[in-house]
Amino acid sequence: MEVWTLTVIVFGLLVFLLCLGVPIAFALCGIATAGIYVLWGPKGLYLMFNTAYGESTNFLLLAIPLFVFMANMLKFSGMGDQLYEVVYRWMGRLPGGLAIGTVIICALFAAMAGISSVATISMGLIALPSMMKRNYDKNLAIGSIAAGGALGILIPPSIIMILYGAVAEVSIGKLFIGGIIPGILLCLIFIVYIFFRTLINKDLAPPVQERYSFMEKLIVLRGVLLPILLVFLVLGVIYGGVCTPTEASAVGAFGAILCALVYGKLTWENLKTALWDTMKLNAMVFWIIIGALAFSHFLAYADIQDLIQETILSLKVSPWLILISMQMVFFILGMFLDPAGIIMLTTPIFVPIVTALGFDPLWFGILFVINMEMAYVTPPFGFNLFILKGVVPPSISMTDIYRSILPFVVLQAICLVLVMIFPEIAMWLPSKMITR
Repeated sequence: MEVWTLTVIVFGLLVFLLCLGVPIAFALCGIATAGIYVLWGPKGLYLMFNTAYGESTNFLLLAIPLFVFMANMLKFSGMGDQLYEVVYRWMGRLPGGLAIGTVIICALFAAMAGISSVATISMGLIALPSMMKRNYDKNLAIGSIAAGGALGILIPPSIIMILYGAVAEVSIGKLFIGGIIPGILLCLIFIVYIFFRTLINKDLAPPVQERYSFMEKLIVLRGVLLPILLVFLVLGVIYGGVCTPTEASAVGAFGAILCALVYGKLTWENLKTALWDTMKLNAMVFWIIIGALAFSHFLAYADIQDLIQETILSLKVSPWLILISMQMVFFILGMFLDPAGIIMLTTPIFVPIVTALGFDPLWFGILFVINMEMAYVTPPFGFNLFILKGVVPPSISMTDIYRSILPFVVLQAICLVLVMIFPEIAMWLPSKMITR
């Protein structure tokens, strides 16, 4: 069979299965299994076992369940209430102060958790009722929570970065550190947008009427000590070359347990729920990894991967046009697929092309993660949008959530363009790292 014919059949079948609603892990695994059996017979199926065993015992990927457990423990720690009280007292009287503070809290959770759901759920339950009670514009309040929560995959530690680094063979530690400045930049873009929009139209975010003395404000600052300490502990040991990201994930998981203990939330029920949620999410991620890697191995052995790469590299166009086209592909895929699946599906094909074009795969990884931030909040299947729908009042419809996020998607695109034009935004800090 001609390689082009096989390529059309394989990707046509993949699209068909995804349209039927088959989970991406099983769609990829099923196509890989069928393709390997047809091309190489029953003996070729040994490849599936090797893939599953090899990835399940990959030391780099051990960081995933540990960071997920860290996030789940933080969800029960009560830290969100403490942080929001700080925001309420210090920023409530500023234009859009509660929305700005919500974005800042989401950034802090991002620097502790590694996934977006923790900040989205916490602020959806804590910040949204508070803002709605004070007559904040519904779209501004919802959008700030959904977009702020998405910072969890850009500001390190990040599960998405771990997956990309493992597949692209890029230093996960450098990816983590490379995400710091772009993450802060995107956070600042959100803050500036909210501040000036509410400054121009004060009815969108009326200031809080309660007044607090300086001493009352000072006392509540103790609520930020543990989060900041945990952030510096996890990222500091990576940046200083003391720990690998996998070792740092164990430090973070232990730190999250201590935080829950300090806040009096370390109960057997919370611990059991955190472990159970960690197991479920970890199982889902690893099934995606196993299915996608089996699929990419099949593409490589069937020469489909080489055909796609040679076709793209033979195009007589600017390398920047190819790079921009890849970002558009990521954006479209992000509307329908899970970012973990997108990584496993596209990275084995795109990263060799990016390297051949002279671009740094580390920088490309940061661009990818920023793009996946948009995927988390882009209709129709943005992950954060559905998480938020699960915690908002029934009066807020899915249409309201879709409408609220549109300006923030534009702001994320602006950040993506800035990092593309000025690679130093992502590359400067990693160049100063002490590596282990």
